[in-house]
Amino acid sequence: MNKVFTLIAFITLSFSGYAQTVYTLDGIIGLAKGQSPLAKQAETRKENRFWQYRLFRSNYNPQLALSGNLPAYSNQFIPVTQEDGSTQFRPVEQTNSSLNLGLFQPISPTGGSISVNTRASQFQDLVIDDTRWRSTIVDLTLNQPIFAFNQLKWDKRTEPIRYEESKRSYVEEMEFVSRTAVQRFFDYLDAQVNYQIAEFNLSNNDTIYNIEKGRYNIGTTSEDKLLQVELQLLRSQQDLAQAQLDLQTSRLALRTFIGLNEGQNFDLALPEEIPIFPVDEEIALQYAKDNRSDFIAFERRRIEADAQVAQAKGQRFQMNLNASFGLNSAGTSFDQSYQDAQNQQFANLTLNIPIVNWGRNEARMKTALANKQLTDYVIAQEEQNFEQEIITQVRQLEVLQQQIEISKKSDEVAQKRYEVAQNRYLIGKIDITNLNIALTEKDNARRSYINALRTYWIAYYDLRRLTLYDFANNALLYAIDE
Repeated sequence: MNKVFTLIAFITLSFSGYAQTVYTLDGIIGLAKGQSPLAKQAETRKENRFWQYRLFRSNYNPQLALSGNLPAYSNQFIPVTQEDGSTQFRPVEQTNSSLNLGLFQPISPTGGSISVNTRASQFQDLVIDDTRWRSTIVDLTLNQPIFAFNQLKWDKRTEPIRYEESKRSYVEEMEFVSRTAVQRFFDYLDAQVNYQIAEFNLSNNDTIYNIEKGRYNIGTTSEDKLLQVELQLLRSQQDLAQAQLDLQTSRLALRTFIGLNEGQNFDLALPEEIPIFPVDEEIALQYAKDNRSDFIAFERRRIEADAQVAQAKGQRFQMNLNASFGLNSAGTSFDQSYQDAQNQQFANLTLNIPIVNWGRNEARMKTALANKQLTDYVIAQEEQNFEQEIITQVRQLEVLQQQIEISKKSDEVAQKRYEVAQNRYLIGKIDITNLNIALTEKDNARRSYINALRTYWIAYYDLRRLTLYDFANNALLYAIDE
């Protein structure tokens, strides 16, 4: 639907040279989602999070890599220890080169890795013109930490949740764009209405001034009342100038936000037709729990707290098993280095166990456990706030629906009352003071109605953002299988 609104807005823009463009609230929201800087930032963050997730997934896939050492040339004197213990310096001129092709595969359940390699290396002594080759035809290597923290295992639990959060956050950000567009829309609409009111009041006060001036000339009114009307006329001129400045400022802010051309003139249509729909608190709360990024973030943060405890445990001591098996050979030529291959085995178990560390391990563990407990308490409080925010928003929307009807009726009554007061003033039944009171009440009622519409539409889009559900159209704003 937002794409339709954007299309309508752009079609309207194409005819802007022929007529004043009038935008609806939906049209402004469509433009904001399509081309506002805020929406483009959300799009960029979404793309960034997608590639971060792709990077995470690649950590579990096999990696084929070619590495090597280009010929390293050395020409120098080196110390050589003789049989009698003396040292002589001998000239050395040699080159070394090597090339390795390896297939590396992480083992996520254990945190280790396994690799298959084939490599060849060459040594050339340029002083005695001697060349040697050494080849490892195949080599299978295992590297396995023991009792260590397994980052791959914990990432596999948290990163899919984080990516799911990012997709839902994008929808929430776009709903925030809608909310911001509503605010900018009504900022300009307020200025537009205030300008219309100021323009009307100036024209009306000018007419009243001329009437009072005529009455003063024939002696039916006092100079005090004439001066009062003249002062009111001067204030109307000031109000119109200020309203015009506010209108230009708010128009520029809205145009900048939705990306309109500088020379585009436009007006806004008052969004008086509001969607009326019942909202059950429990249903709204369930939609929020099912869809909001914050709620699934609670589970991710709990897992991350558990990961910190596991990491503290893994740092108490270190053990690592390295083992390899393969076939290798050597010769004076490359071909000979692949003949008569011999077994090659290697195994090594390293450990690092602190004997006295003055309670560092215990302090590290206690810190991790305390952080986990703190995380649980914070999340519990945030869950309560989460639920309270949804319930408050639902109740506020219900009240606002009623307030709009009241403020709309008040606007109509105040307008009618002013018309009656104006007619009575013209026939001399009431004085200028009572007419001004009716005028002020009319203007205030109009502004109150606009403000009620503003508050309702902001609350409506807040509810959409907080639940990722459109209650007006009974539609999810986010699909789990996106």
